[in-house]
Parts: sequence; structure tokens; C-alpha cells
Amino acid sequence: MDKYNTQLMSWSPMARGENNFFNNEVLKSIGDKYNKTVAQVALRFLTQENVIVIPKSTHKERMKENFEIFDFELSNEDMETLRSLDKGESIFVNHYDSEFVQSIINY
Repeated sequence: MDKYNTQLMSWSPMARGENNFFNNEVLKSIGDKYNKTVAQVALRFLTQENVIVIPKSTHKERMKENFEIFDFELSNEDMETLRSLDKGESIFVNHYDSEFVQSIINY
């Protein structure tokens, strides 16, 4: 991606709450350690991974909370734990589907 001066962006960084995201015990446990919410842990993780995050919320208090991720840093151990949650597939789209990829290219 560096070769093309491209940055990875997380679309729907909290997975729209799918798969019981906000009740994930691993995220909750790490959040408790830093006195942060599941959402803040997820956003901080992605930020530390140099992924652009654009969370959506219509609630003012959640918007404010989403910005409160720069006053802590996840440890290397926590980052590894969070990386281990990756299932290697999107819950929204199949990025290997040639029709989907073509629709993005032609957008």
C-alpha cells in the first residue's frame, strides 16, 4: 500500500454491532483494564494499527466517546490478543467475489 500511497480505512469499525460485538468478553476485559468502552478499545486498536477509522454515530455522547481514544495506548500483549480475534473474513461482503470487486472498480 505504501507503494501506491494508499491508507487502509475501516468501514464500519465496530461491525454495526453484529455478532454481539459490544458484548465481546475479550474487548470488555481489555476495556476494563484501561477504563475504556469496547468501542474505544476497538477504535484505539485500529488507530494503533495505522488504519483510518470513521465511526458513525447519531448520538452526541458516543461521538465524544469515539474521540477519547488518544489518552491511552494498548500494550503489545493486548494488541496481539486483539489481532487473534481476526477471523480473516468480512461479515459484510466477500472481497474475493469478482463481481463485488468489479462493482467497486466501476463505481
